[in-house]
Amino acid sequence: MAFRVARACDDSQQGDTAARKLERIAAAFAKYWNCKRASAFVHEALECHGGNGFVEEHLMARLYREAPLNSIWEGSGNVIVLDVLRAMQKEPDCVEALLAELRIARGGNHGFDTFLNRLEDALADVETTEQNGRRLVEMMAYAFQGALLIRHAPDFVADAFCATRLSGDWGRMFGTLPQTVALQRIVDRARIDR
Repeated sequence: MAFRVARACDDSQQGDTAARKLERIAAAFAKYWNCKRASAFVHEALECHGGNGFVEEHLMARLYREAPLNSIWEGSGNVIVLDVLRAMQKEPDCVEALLAELRIARGGNHGFDTFLNRLEDALADVETTEQNGRRLVEMMAYAFQGALLIRHAPDFVADAFCATRLSGDWGRMFGTLPQTVALQRIVDRARIDR
């Protein structure tokens, strides 16, 4: 997600108006999502290191301490959500740019298609946009990630993401994956010594 937003920023600087519209909305929801997920992700990484990760001499202690600062320095969640909503109101073309980006992946995964339909319905319901701001921004981030994985990752990775994040077949903690996920293939792909 970060690299796709960066590319939109670069393309925008070159005068690409569609990229500028995508950048306007995607940079905000990506910032929201990454800031909100950082603390939980670092906590999980700290557990992987065990007690060694908690001592001050270890890098993990600093990352654990600093992870919540991202959402403070980059703007609180509510402020970022309001920025997304402001972009949607003042520049409605940025919503169309986002949907155009997402629709490229349509047909690549049934769970994604269903989720994208739900997102399109939520975006069309302007009367509840403000009260559902956080949920809407979260849906944008999930859909954006899913679309990118469908387009650029192996099928088994995209399918695992769509099953767990878009179709809801997961627990709320890291590593709670359904039986249908090709877990060994994902692990093998991630191994450093492959």
